[in-house]
Amino acid sequence: MSHVSERSRPVAPSLLDGATDDDERRRALRRMRIVAVSLLIAAAVVYALTLDRDGAWGFVNAAAEAAMVGAIADWFAVTALFRHPLGIPIPHTALIPNRKNALAKSLEEFVGANFLVEDVVRERVRDAHVAQRVGEWLADERHSKRLVDEAATVLGAGMGRIRDEDVDALVGDVLIPQLIAEPLSPAAGQLLAQVVESGSHHGLVDLGLDEIHRWLQENEEVVERMLAERAPWWTPQWLDERVIRRLRIEVVSWVADIRDDPAHPARKAFDRLLADLANDLQSDPVVMANAESLKERVLSQPGVRDASIAIWKALRDALTEALDDPDGMLRRRGLAEVRAFGSRLANNPELQQRVDAYAEDGAAYLVGRYGAEVTTIISETVGRWDGRDTANRIELYVGRDLQFIRINGTVVGGLVGLVIHTVTVLV
Repeated sequence: MSHVSERSRPVAPSLLDGATDDDERRRALRRMRIVAVSLLIAAAVVYALTLDRDGAWGFVNAAAEAAMVGAIADWFAVTALFRHPLGIPIPHTALIPNRKNALAKSLEEFVGANFLVEDVVRERVRDAHVAQRVGEWLADERHSKRLVDEAATVLGAGMGRIRDEDVDALVGDVLIPQLIAEPLSPAAGQLLAQVVESGSHHGLVDLGLDEIHRWLQENEEVVERMLAERAPWWTPQWLDERVIRRLRIEVVSWVADIRDDPAHPARKAFDRLLADLANDLQSDPVVMANAESLKERVLSQPGVRDASIAIWKALRDALTEALDDPDGMLRRRGLAEVRAFGSRLANNPELQQRVDAYAEDGAAYLVGRYGAEVTTIISETVGRWDGRDTANRIELYVGRDLQFIRINGTVVGGLVGLVIHTVTVLV
């Protein structure tokens, strides 16, 4: 059994804050009601004391009478918003409880027509100078470090929640069957054709030729031994050695020629081979069937699934370890990049204009696409409220200010009554 009393148990701060705010509003509303009622009572007392008296007291009596009329009229107007005055169901009273849905719809249309409008949103985003403010915020090391730390924490926690069996199910039950079922030959052929047409593969070919040439030069004995194993048994050894040495030299020279000559016939032949393969992968049924069969055989191997899981585990462990290290290379690099981007964003007007334009377009898109759905939250939420509770809640928030109407009605009514009585006496 807990030894902590109910009184000593902590309460959620948000609940405490909300209760405290509502209590303060109730006290403020009560005070203003007391002031308004006190003025009405004061006017009534003055009216009673100056009744049927002549001279200057007649002016006071007229002012007090008009003050009571103004106070009661404005009390009726304010009260009629939230409930029936004195509980009497007078028509067009208790407006908020009886017409809350219509009022909510009007408020929804008002917000949608005057706030969630593309031009208004664009102007507000433009005046906010989002890019400059974000850049200055990110350029501060404290802010950028906090951002990187929070991102690392969230990313690490998210990766830690991904279970190995979920990844295994995703790869084995979704990805691999989908890849097997989906014809990839046309897409592969189209991609290969674009690569060949743009010459993007030439860098990879150059790298391969460099490595082959280097390996041939550094492994002369291995190359000669491989060629010697193919030599006829009946040729003299001295002849084999000279022929093998010459063949090795010619092979090295031939690879160097291909490497150094971008227009070498071997390169062009290789390009034609790739172009023909790309075309066959898109149009030749035999090649397409062979490619799909090869794909299916490869993906059906259990090792593919095991390798995928192993790669995921290694990547997850490495990334998690790097994210958990506050002084690790990953966090330090991320912090440097975030600060550098913040500095560029804070000091580069051209970049600021581009980012601000993106922000304007994004905000305008969200308003144009989802603005109507956002405003319907008003009517839908109010529609679920009880009418009496809605009135009480609104009165709690605006009732204090509405009491000034009663106070002003009392004061202005008294002044108007005084003016009317004065004009009447003069006339």
